[in-house]
Amino acid sequence: LNQTTMQVTGSSQTTKNNDKDRISIQVGLSGYSFKVYTGGDVKSSEWMNAERIFSTPELQKRYDEVEISVFTHKCGLVPEQFHSPDVSREMLMETSVIGEDDVVDYVSVPQFAAVLLYSLSLGGTLSRVVTETVLRTDGTRARPLPEMYYLLESLAEIKDYNKIVASYMDDHLYIAVAQGKSLLLCNSFHSPDFTTAEYFIFLVMKKLQLNPEMSSIYFRTPLEEDQELSLYRYFRSVERI
Repeated sequence: LNQTTMQVTGSSQTTKNNDKDRISIQVGLSGYSFKVYTGGDVKSSEWMNAERIFSTPELQKRYDEVEISVFTHKCGLVPEQFHSPDVSREMLMETSVIGEDDVVDYVSVPQFAAVLLYSLSLGGTLSRVVTETVLRTDGTRARPLPEMYYLLESLAEIKDYNKIVASYMDDHLYIAVAQGKSLLLCNSFHSPDFTTAEYFIFLVMKKLQLNPEMSSIYFRTPLEEDQELSLYRYFRSVERI
């Protein structure tokens, strides 16, 4: 269990422009899902298989803002003062198994004075097709980023003191935890079933000495009814964002 503590710099609040049409897409090995934001309205899809990408009307439109999240556990967060672009690959190889053909990239996470190293090779063809299909209003393509990046972004939108955000997809749990303005942990865990994912959630809570009964947990991926009820036994609330 790798623990990371970082202080938020600048504002801890993220605001979205509700006047803009926006789509947020999550891409995994088994398919994709999306949310469309139009004014104050939000439309969420179910998890869909790759064959439906060209027949889904929402994916044939253009949007003012496009977010594409790819589920990959090949990522790692490092303090920005320790990062050098020319050794990104070597740094990521210290925490992830990186193949010869895996392309390694990085993105700044300024609210935590950090850099997220990642490889999107796991997203493969589907993430490339989504990137080429769903365009911005001006015709430009959005940059696909790892799901962990959007977990970290979501922390700023949660008002709770204990901030716990997670996603579960393709046999992996992704989780980020902050307390106040300090990032305590971001990590992914191989979890072949949701029971195993719950084990890692509670391991994190115990490691960080957080009380589930006093905390809410926020998921960026949909939960089945029995999964949500299971978490409700321990957490103050279970929310979907």
